[in-house]
Amino acid sequence: SNHMLQARGYAPYDFKGGRLPKLLFDEHKGIRFTSLFKIKNSDGSLLKSDSTLGIRNATEAEIYISTATSFNGFDKNPATEGKNDEAIAAGIQKKISQKTFQEIKVAHIKDYQKYFNRVSLNLGDNKLEALPTDQRLKRYSEGNEDRALEALYFQFGRYLLISSSRTPNVPANLQGIWNPYLYPPWQSNYTVNINLEENYWPAEPTNLAEMTQPLVGFISNLSKTGKATAHSYYGIKQGWASCHTSDIWAMSNPDGEGKGSPQWANWNMSGTWLCTHLWEHYAFSLDTAFLKNTAYPLMKGAAQFCLAWLVEGPNGYMLVSPSVSPEDRYLTPDGYKGFTLYGPTGDIELIRACFEETISASQILKVDEAFRASLIKALARLYPFKVGKMGNLQEWYHDWGNANPHDQNELQLFGLYPGHQITPEKTPELAAACRKTLEIKGDQTKGWGTAWRIGIWARLYDGNYAYKMYKMLLQYYAGGGPPKTTRTKGGAYPNLLNAMPPFQIEANFGGTAGVAEMLIQSSENEIKLLPALPDAWSSGEVKGLCARGGFVVSMKWQNKVLEYANVFSKRGGNTTVTWGGKSKKITLGKGQQVVIKNMVDSR
Repeated sequence: SNHMLQARGYAPYDFKGGRLPKLLFDEHKGIRFTSLFKIKNSDGSLLKSDSTLGIRNATEAEIYISTATSFNGFDKNPATEGKNDEAIAAGIQKKISQKTFQEIKVAHIKDYQKYFNRVSLNLGDNKLEALPTDQRLKRYSEGNEDRALEALYFQFGRYLLISSSRTPNVPANLQGIWNPYLYPPWQSNYTVNINLEENYWPAEPTNLAEMTQPLVGFISNLSKTGKATAHSYYGIKQGWASCHTSDIWAMSNPDGEGKGSPQWANWNMSGTWLCTHLWEHYAFSLDTAFLKNTAYPLMKGAAQFCLAWLVEGPNGYMLVSPSVSPEDRYLTPDGYKGFTLYGPTGDIELIRACFEETISASQILKVDEAFRASLIKALARLYPFKVGKMGNLQEWYHDWGNANPHDQNELQLFGLYPGHQITPEKTPELAAACRKTLEIKGDQTKGWGTAWRIGIWARLYDGNYAYKMYKMLLQYYAGGGPPKTTRTKGGAYPNLLNAMPPFQIEANFGGTAGVAEMLIQSSENEIKLLPALPDAWSSGEVKGLCARGGFVVSMKWQNKVLEYANVFSKRGGNTTVTWGGKSKKITLGKGQQVVIKNMVDSR
């Protein structure tokens, strides 16, 4: 009507089948949606029918689009308890159509740049910045240098997170907000054995802490359905658990309606992993109110489940049974290939992190002394890391082979990255075993696996190998067939979105996080500057990266020599800054900063 096109409908409420599913529709079920399209034209003529709106002989037109759904939270039926999508879309349309295109564009830029501009990265010559991105990507894939493109890819990941993680309780999914399909790959859901977690690795270190709020709300929702899952599936009445796959309804039970393979569907440690993000948010912010009111209750619930789920193993150690190493298969000496077993390394690492962080939170908050004691006791009995006969870090309880030695899931290396249980300084033998594991697996993997390995190599302080993996993310792939690179999987589409293929966004986020890890690493009491700087980035400057303890760091280096570092404290506190074998202890009040040159203060 008039200058407006209205499209209303309802989404399928279910589907049957696999990759070519039958979508099930019912007008009394499913999410409702409304989209409104309004054309503003200064000349030409408007064309309309009962289902289309167009314009002819115009020199310029502005199309105002507003859309809304009836989704009303994970625990509400969108058909019977949903929001009024039509009224919401109409309200948005009325508001935006009163503004000009230029006003809306300025507001958009102002909105995202207040987050985006916190961090800058300069790795060298920008002489190609006027060249279209796809052409730069092609040149780069042919072996030509483009340091500015490498910096751009880092910043692109930050932009994607700002753009796709703004809806309360609905974090960025497998395609972010860029899915174009009615039935997308993996339903655009949350694969929670790495992919959702990897989406949020760059949030804290690259100064985008606010973007974690949708994830925090989602974890809270998951804990509610997860209580039923813990009780119904595992007979555990305290705490909560979630499995391999979830969605906006906070599904926490094993996926596939009983049809999913145990290789992935029955893994129940995703809630445990997600809770490490709550601790990370505290570690970077030192926000005790967040720790007390939000993080700790969720962390405690996950720890309660793990404590009840642990059983005593053959040698008196505590482990989990049954479980899997997600999406992977073991190979026994007699040739048997299987999924399920007891005591996989990844599960123990996640539980160890959950217990350690929950213990620390309990001590900071001075609560739950008896429960804390039970965690400390169980922590001491967890099955330890084991180095296999090939010098690798064992993935399973037994020193078995891998039926797919080049698999991309690195969960047994969680303790190195993104965890903190293995370091070259404190556990050199285990760090060497992690390196050997990567060498055995090789470099050929999918995009998200490539991005994960950037962070792993950075934690091993091998900047050149981390850089090699980063370059693999930037190999041009036009789409429509096998990647035209030397790799069998992965790369970047012309618009820089990751080509697994198909498109999955977590490699973009993992790549951004990996760069941050190459430039700065931190614990609650130490900041390491340029710990994995590759030779290719011999000179550069970065501003605004965050470190644990509430610090913000900017620095410049030339010929791999640190010229200066500026350390700003958001809350006040102590830390030790290290670089090049030198270290310096600093104490700053809230809002204070210090400039370090050659490890000498300049206040």
